[in-house]
Amino acid sequence: MKALQIAATGMSAQQTRVEVISNNLANMSTTGYNPRRAEFADLQYQQATRPGTITSTTGAMVPAGVQLGLGVRPAAVTVMLGQGSLSQTNGDLDIAIDGNGYLEVTLPSGISAYTRDGSLKRSAEGQVVTSDGYPLVPDITIPEDARSIAINANGEVYAYFNDRVEPENLGQITLANFVNEKGLEAIGSNLFLESTASGAAQVASPGEEGLGTIRAGFLEESSVDPVREIAELIKAQRGYELNSKVISAADQMLGTTVQVR
Repeated sequence: MKALQIAATGMSAQQTRVEVISNNLANMSTTGYNPRRAEFADLQYQQATRPGTITSTTGAMVPAGVQLGLGVRPAAVTVMLGQGSLSQTNGDLDIAIDGNGYLEVTLPSGISAYTRDGSLKRSAEGQVVTSDGYPLVPDITIPEDARSIAINANGEVYAYFNDRVEPENLGQITLANFVNEKGLEAIGSNLFLESTASGAAQVASPGEEGLGTIRAGFLEESSVDPVREIAELIKAQRGYELNSKVISAADQMLGTTVQVR
């Protein structure tokens, strides 16, 4: 009886859905996090009678046929892109991207990674880095005697000193964008890697070529909607229960068949 295997694939699919939802809820306070959505596709079909099959000597054709589905499979876990609300922190190195774009950082392996988490810090050498210590690209170093830091909407970083009136331009923060943002490879720690599906990074200054602008003293909150996620969780739970009932019904039918004498 195929119903057992089909219902088992349905339970597995709903379990995957619950895992995705739980990850969204776990990251509802993660800076710059975008929720994920599980997508599914039906499995191959057993063609008992193909549509258009000739069934008689008169040439009559079956209009629909008999195609028996064999279950469901996960097709993708896609990112639901959206701008999170901006929370004011007043941190001199806290920045939020208002619009499209990603900050570029350099991993210890030397490759570039991308993030929307703008909670930047200053290393012991004065280098601007992420919370995990990955340096920002392009490299910006803050002098030890700098009194304060200011970042404008175009990403230009200025340092103010006690013995000077005019600020010093330390460099400019650039943003990267991709043709297919959903094709980026998530590696954790709010970081993404460029992939074949995402296309190459297109780097430009904030506010140019469709990129967003920089908001200093703000951080982008997660775009997870807890109410929506709870509603999706209830639907996944009911779907899991329905598939388990199918397994119970199929088991009872098999039991009835075994008891026949």
